[in-house]
Amino acid sequence: MVKYLNETVCAAAGAIGGAIAAAFGGWSHDLSWLVAFMAIDYITGLLVAFLGKSPKTEGGGLSSAVGWLGLVRKVATLLLVLVAHGLDVMIGVNYVKTAAVIAFMVNEVLSIIENAGLLGVPMPEIFKKALEVLKGKGEDQS
Repeated sequence: MVKYLNETVCAAAGAIGGAIAAAFGGWSHDLSWLVAFMAIDYITGLLVAFLGKSPKTEGGGLSSAVGWLGLVRKVATLLLVLVAHGLDVMIGVNYVKTAAVIAFMVNEVLSIIENAGLLGVPMPEIFKKALEVLKGKGEDQS
């Protein structure tokens, strides 16, 4: 009975995973990295809040509402990547999804760097300057 249940669960998980991968036009390295960056951002955000340093809550601490909002935003991001893949299919190209994934990855990296700074991780000056420029606060924006 247990063996049958295990096989059924594995088959169902494989079918669902396969359907999701197919919807995204196949599971690619860039999509894997986007999901990894999303997970790292979420975990570092939780650590920031756990230490009471979150700028997203009044007391700087953990908030289930803020956490759920973060997860909802990550799901919305993946849905937009799905839309980008649909555009690729519709217009017969294969770069719209990649461009969307790269744009969202940059956003995740910025958030990870911000979280690392809030956690007190020593930040190389080049990261600080790059973060300022990417956020539109750099002095040289020509």
